[in-house]
Amino acid sequence: MSLEVPDATRAPMGTGPPPADRRPAWRRSRGALERALRDASYEVLPLRGAEASVVEHVPRTVPLSVTVTEAKGLTPTLELAERLSRHGFTVTPHIAARLVHDASHLADVVARLHAAHVDSVFVVGGDAAEPAGAFPDALGLLEALETVGHRFRHVGIGGYPEGHGHISPELIERALERKAPHATHVITQLCFHPATTTAWARQVRQRGVDLPIRVGLPGAVTRQKLVRISAGLGLGQSARFLLKQHSMFWRFFLPHGYRPDRLVDGLAPTLGRPEHHLQGFHFFTFNEVARTEAWRQEWLARLSDAGTG
Repeated sequence: MSLEVPDATRAPMGTGPPPADRRPAWRRSRGALERALRDASYEVLPLRGAEASVVEHVPRTVPLSVTVTEAKGLTPTLELAERLSRHGFTVTPHIAARLVHDASHLADVVARLHAAHVDSVFVVGGDAAEPAGAFPDALGLLEALETVGHRFRHVGIGGYPEGHGHISPELIERALERKAPHATHVITQLCFHPATTTAWARQVRQRGVDLPIRVGLPGAVTRQKLVRISAGLGLGQSARFLLKQHSMFWRFFLPHGYRPDRLVDGLAPTLGRPEHHLQGFHFFTFNEVARTEAWRQEWLARLSDAGTG
């Protein structure tokens, strides 16, 4: 891990609108940016206190996804998704292929989610070193979902603007092409470089994947929260988590925490453009939902003021 201080830490994050020399482009993209923030979705981890914090701080209009961890298995994810659905949220649980034992187990998961009025899933391969059963990757699980007749309205899959640590770029993009016919949208993994995200999305479109893409961004996160999240995942899972997220590690350990202002500002001019289908934001909150929601409301107020000024 390099100890070089990333660019995002060399100047104050700032909370005001873009500088005057950039403001015309920002104003031209105001409508698309406002829609992306208004329709943003939040990702939460199935850890203690997550339900209460979401219910207290997040509007019911914000769609939620619930991630899955190898250490805890599928059950906490499904349970939290069920409870949040009962609170009136639109919820998408992550289903990790390597944690599903067989077709019968998958059918039980699907039936359980339908009974809870959950009509969306996000399918990933998962981080388990060995699959628990018949599904070693996301594609196999997607195909099995269609076999059992899942009836989910939305099926999300992952995108990797900066590649995958253990899979070659060619293989990961070929996998995306094969998964796309079984999905309704793509959510990207974290990437701190807007130009990298937009270039990747353009290439995805050129390769024939025509799904709408929601850009995965970090929420407004404090270092204290990241430490607590890491502890809650357990030692082994935490080590893997921090290793996978090394590109964001130093950014999050700023004195006052992290704010995604620059990423949002950099992505704003590209939203909604037909050449790459970047159509929304998905915030990885690390359960810092109160701070992330306050940040989102600040931006929406600022955009509203700019539209009436």
